[in-house]
Amino acid sequence: MDLFMPASGLLFWMTIVFLVVLFILWKWGFPVIVKMVNDRKTFIDDSLRKAHEANEKLANIQKEGESILQEARDKQAQILKEAAATRDAIVEKAHEKAREEGNRMIEEAKAEIENQKKAAIGDIRSQVATLSVMVSEKILREKLSSEKAQMDYIDRMLDEVTSSNH
Repeated sequence: MDLFMPASGLLFWMTIVFLVVLFILWKWGFPVIVKMVNDRKTFIDDSLRKAHEANEKLANIQKEGESILQEARDKQAQILKEAAATRDAIVEKAHEKAREEGNRMIEEAKAEIENQKKAAIGDIRSQVATLSVMVSEKILREKLSSEKAQMDYIDRMLDEVTSSNH
């Protein structure tokens, strides 16, 4: 039964030793342990707070990245739209210039053709007149080869002139 009921001297010394150990732990052990637990709690709280801030920053960065990407897409679409409009304007201007140049060339060609036509007609008239004079001259030479024919011709001309004046 000594196990369940220790001797009073032993109980006294066990109590004294317990109280000394408790005092030592209370004085130097528990504050260090409590400080370590509090430091650990503070470190964990700080780590959780920093992780939460990092998650918020990451979410903000993702939102900023998406907004920047959307802005870049919008700018790209605007630039492509402006480029298409500029291209269309340049093509239309080139078409208009080509039409104007074509019309100008057609007008110049028509004027050149008209000038050449007039020159050809003038040349033909000149040649016809020269040819007519040459034919008339040959005919008159043949008809008026004798002096009698010349005199008859002169008389006939004078008669025509005098009869047309009256």
